[in-house]
Amino acid sequence: MKVEAKLLLGLGLFFGLMCLVYWNWSLENAGGVMMFAGMLLGFLPGGYFYWWSRRMKARPEDDPYATQAGGAGVVGSFPGTSIWPFTLGMGAFFIVLALVFGIWFMVPGLVLVGWAALGGTAEGRRGGKV
Repeated sequence: MKVEAKLLLGLGLFFGLMCLVYWNWSLENAGGVMMFAGMLLGFLPGGYFYWWSRRMKARPEDDPYATQAGGAGVVGSFPGTSIWPFTLGMGAFFIVLALVFGIWFMVPGLVLVGWAALGGTAEGRRGGKV
């Protein structure tokens, strides 16, 4: 986590400095607010990762002299293929279409989102296809 923390804190520092420069010289608010948000998007997870990196044991990725064998071990299990992410995406697509073409697109969109949420939850609990 140390590498990730350093990277994100560095990005937060960069955006913070650029925010100060931009806000003082451009006299424009929107870009300064967006750079401030970018600074927070670097500092918040970077600070969290830094906090955890000091409390957990070192990973093989944090050791500059690590070997490939040091990171070997049990991989675990990965989820199989599923239709539910596609169903959720189609539901979100219909909800966005409702904003453009009419509110009636919201009905199939909400049905698909609800169906995907139930199906994905059931599949995740059972560990297989529903």
